[in-house]
Amino acid sequence: MTTMTAAQLRTHTGRMEQVPDPEVAERPRPPRSYPAAYKLRILEEYEQLDKAGKGALLRREGLYTSLISEWRKQRDKGALAALQQRRGRPPVDPLARENARLERENARLRDQVARQAKVIEVQEELSALLGRLATSSDDAAGEGPAGSEPTS
Repeated sequence: MTTMTAAQLRTHTGRMEQVPDPEVAERPRPPRSYPAAYKLRILEEYEQLDKAGKGALLRREGLYTSLISEWRKQRDKGALAALQQRRGRPPVDPLARENARLERENARLRDQVARQAKVIEVQEELSALLGRLATSSDDAAGEGPAGSEPTS
């Protein structure tokens, strides 16, 4: 009887089938993005340190020297200062906002008054027309019986 070592047994029987890992694979992370204030703070700190301190800073923050070089170029071009500006609409003066609101309300009310004036004008014309019709019908009704009265 021969005794086989584990290595000999593996080569003799072939590799055992690998059981698939039940863990769901992580999605690859998108590239990290850094705010401009963070970049400037790291650059200032990096430039004040000696070689050993620079390496420690990069390890602590998980950064590479290529990022530092890129950030330095951005800073020199003025891109970081532009990135620090607030995005979106510029802040609006509260007085200007209130003025615009009042102007919109004023225009809305002017339109409403103009429509109401038009309705009143139409109602006046209708009332005058109905008054004339009522008067002319009274006149026509009054002439009919007076002319048809029998004379004896």
